[in-house]
Amino acid sequence: MTEQRNRIREFVAANPGVHFNEVKRSLDLGTGQVQYHLRKLERSDDVVGESLYGRKHYYTPEYGDWERGALAVLRRETARDILVYLISNGPTAPNPVAGGLEIARSTLEWHLDHLVEQDLVRKKRDAQNHVTLELVHPEETTRMLQDVKPSVTNRLVDRFTRLVDGLLESDMSDTDSCKVCPFSVKIIWHLASKNRD
Repeated sequence: MTEQRNRIREFVAANPGVHFNEVKRSLDLGTGQVQYHLRKLERSDDVVGESLYGRKHYYTPEYGDWERGALAVLRRETARDILVYLISNGPTAPNPVAGGLEIARSTLEWHLDHLVEQDLVRKKRDAQNHVTLELVHPEETTRMLQDVKPSVTNRLVDRFTRLVDGLLESDMSDTDSCKVCPFSVKIIWHLASKNRD
């Protein structure tokens, strides 16, 4: 195995669920170089690539289907925050989770769709059709939360989404309190799109 290929494999092993652009940025390698070596690593079964939610994530082969899906979702800061909230507070209705995390309900639902799809969170309905959110695999989820940290880019995108949601939900009639908002949104959007995957 070449030196660069070995570096990439070691990086994937240390950062399960890492996506292509994060490999490229973190190792300061060219696009073609990373593509070539990842393709070789996949063909030799040293690395498993899986496309989820618009990104291709990479893992070493010891991770099963459930773990791969969970690790991909855990790379999102807001999804992590939701899971930490449920670990800390136990089964909870969606509104207190959104309020506690200071995120829009639509943002919560977007992340919940992925968390439910990856079998991390269950939406339990009572006789009155009220929803309670609960962890499906609390011990495994807690363990995996300790293993994965979202990248700077993922954190920027999540924070940009929170900012825009907050602006859309706030009362925009008070223009004095929002004079700096368009400028802030432009800066954050520029940073997020510059580092976009």
